[in-house]
Amino acid sequence: MTEVIALKHLLNTLYVLTQGSYLSRDGETVLVRVGEETKVRVPIHTLAGIICFGQVSCSPFLMGLCGERGVTLSFLTEHGRFLARIHGPVSGNVLLRREQYRRADDPEKSLSIAKSIVIGKIVNSRTALLRAARENEGGESEALSQAAVRLAEILRNLEPTADLDTLRGIEGDAARAYFSVFDAFICVQKEDFFFRERTRRPPLDAMNALLSFFYTLLVHDTAAALESVGLDPAVGYLHAARPGRPSLALDLMEEFRPFIADRLALSLVNRRQVKGSGFRKTESGAVLMDDETRKEVLVAYQKRKQEEISHPFIGEKIPIGLIPYVQSLLLARHLRGDLDAYPPFRWK
Repeated sequence: MTEVIALKHLLNTLYVLTQGSYLSRDGETVLVRVGEETKVRVPIHTLAGIICFGQVSCSPFLMGLCGERGVTLSFLTEHGRFLARIHGPVSGNVLLRREQYRRADDPEKSLSIAKSIVIGKIVNSRTALLRAARENEGGESEALSQAAVRLAEILRNLEPTADLDTLRGIEGDAARAYFSVFDAFICVQKEDFFFRERTRRPPLDAMNALLSFFYTLLVHDTAAALESVGLDPAVGYLHAARPGRPSLALDLMEEFRPFIADRLALSLVNRRQVKGSGFRKTESGAVLMDDETRKEVLVAYQKRKQEEISHPFIGEKIPIGLIPYVQSLLLARHLRGDLDAYPPFRWK
């Protein structure tokens, strides 16, 4: 594992937010133009991905370069809803992908992998609750502690789970317990940032809008990590397969959401790095970020990915941004038979 991780570098993601931008290729460089003016020049070898928001277009030659270099090119609406992803040939051994598909068709083997993922998600959610309970000086500490107790009970009931539908129900119960006290994580700006329930498509308040945006970024990074080790992001074990749905990426990111996305969203609010004035409600009721807030959030996300942690399974220091890659690699090793079980990421 050490030798493989050493070869993987945390590369940058280029976010293009300016409406009307045009991306093109100049040799081994990505050019970003607005009108006749070149705004940005980025060598392709420094990039892991390019994410385009809104009215942004690309030349076919740049798309070809991204495919050749393994740089994932993603298109989102101006406000962060995923539209499409372009990538080159899937790397890795076809035998690995065949084994991935065989496991997905085997209910018992699918259950084993899905159970590990759910355990990782619940453990990390419980860690977030316990940390917040220790740090909370107000009256919310008891509610946070009780939610952590509930998650511990759910974990104890998880082991004898006999089928995927039951497991999905248990995962849903854990998510409800976690989000039932999520508002207690928010310490300041309560008039603008509050949490009543998880709302998506569209998010109906500023906190949900922030969470949904981070989840979109995280699923992009996880899908790219899976592709880089030769796995198919569309064929998962916990989330049912649907056309156009990156089910395996959605599976794997469940483990990371409390540690990477939720923690960063709460930090930005509690440190007042984002403000309620940076969000607006549309006529449909959807709450959206303005351009300046979106830029602030993206910068914070990139900085967060550069911070280092000691990975609990491999015992090495890695940037947080490489967690999806390491977990993808561990899943691939399990599918190849090198590991008896898939070890989920556990936040300590």
